Amino acid sequence: MTTPIETTPIDKPSVLLIVGGGIAAYKSLELIRLLRGVGIGVRTVLTKAGAQFVTPLSLASLSGEKVYDDLFSLTDETEMGHIELSRQADLIVIAPATADLLAKAAHGLANDLASTLLLASDKPVLAAPAMNWRMWEHPATRRNCAQLRADGMKFVGPNQGAMACGEWGFGRMSEPEEIFAAIQTCLTGDVARGALAGKKIVITAGPTHEPIDPVRYIANRSSGKQGYAIARAARAAGAEVSLISGPVTLPAPEGVQVIPVETALEMASAVDAALPCDIFIAAAAVADWRVAGDHAEKIKKGAKGPPELQLVENPDILAKVARLQEGRPPLVVGFAAETEKLVEHARQKLARKGCDLIVANDVSPAAGVMGGDENTLVIVTPDGETAWPKLDKDAAAAKLVDHLATILAQREGR
Repeated sequence: MTTPIETTPIDKPSVLLIVGGGIAAYKSLELIRLLRGVGIGVRTVLTKAGAQFVTPLSLASLSGEKVYDDLFSLTDETEMGHIELSRQADLIVIAPATADLLAKAAHGLANDLASTLLLASDKPVLAAPAMNWRMWEHPATRRNCAQLRADGMKFVGPNQGAMACGEWGFGRMSEPEEIFAAIQTCLTGDVARGALAGKKIVITAGPTHEPIDPVRYIANRSSGKQGYAIARAARAAGAEVSLISGPVTLPAPEGVQVIPVETALEMASAVDAALPCDIFIAAAAVADWRVAGDHAEKIKKGAKGPPELQLVENPDILAKVARLQEGRPPLVVGFAAETEKLVEHARQKLARKGCDLIVANDVSPAAGVMGGDENTLVIVTPDGETAWPKLDKDAAAAKLVDHLATILAQREGR
């Protein structure tokens, strides 16, 4: 087994580990060993299904603590009680977090000890999902995870790989070392110690609306979900984040400065005001054109047929930032939403805009990216391209932010 990397000491924190029912439950034993190795206290809650895979004796032996498994235990309720148990931990970790446990948490059910603890606690929760890939991809699980993320639950994984059922895909629980690192981040304060601590990130997201008249506009189908996910991930990595957002229906990410705009001209002005920064990420789907002139009244139908609309080109925000002579951000990132020839068009855009890398994605109707919860990204740089697997947008954002943090650190010689 791998020993934990040397980490910043934590002042006697404690974790409440909920072990769900899945073959990956055996990884919880190594996770306990890693946590105890750096002085983190661990109490465990074993679900009825989890007990089919690991024993209370093995958990108790490694944690040095009693294992809790019964909501209606008279002894436990007298000595501690499930309310007090949920209050005493600094962090609640669910590993493995099965589809059933996630569903209960998302809907506020409390019919066993584990689900009751989750509902009764105000402490942060970290979940390590583990399930068959079809269960992970199921719309019900996607809805549940989206709700839990909105409620503040953090996730680590799942990873892609072989499963006990013989199938392959996303749903494999993260390795103990990965969960251990995520726990360390939660306990020590990810904003204060993250990979982008002390850095300023400016992100554009969502569509722009270009008025035709007072009631009509030119727009596109961008939901802003990927840009908002990147803003959350950048903030979690410790960055100061300014999110310049076109019209969307998404909640503002916690700790992020959101600057609402409507048109491309307003977005360009907001970007100018937000600079300088360390990383600029142009994730917005800015309208290429706007209508010339100002129609103060609604355009009416008439015998002459449809009105002629004269279009003028909007400012190229990404190219302007990438080609700044003074105050250019050290890292400028563009997005290429394409319906055909994905890499070819992304590489052309990379050269045309002058940015450091392009994040390309297929937005053809069959891909379901526009407005959806998942994305398949290709990272295009002057040196080549790297295709990433299909990920939910939060996972894709976390992976992208980690990638950008690594590039920035290399350029700064860190």
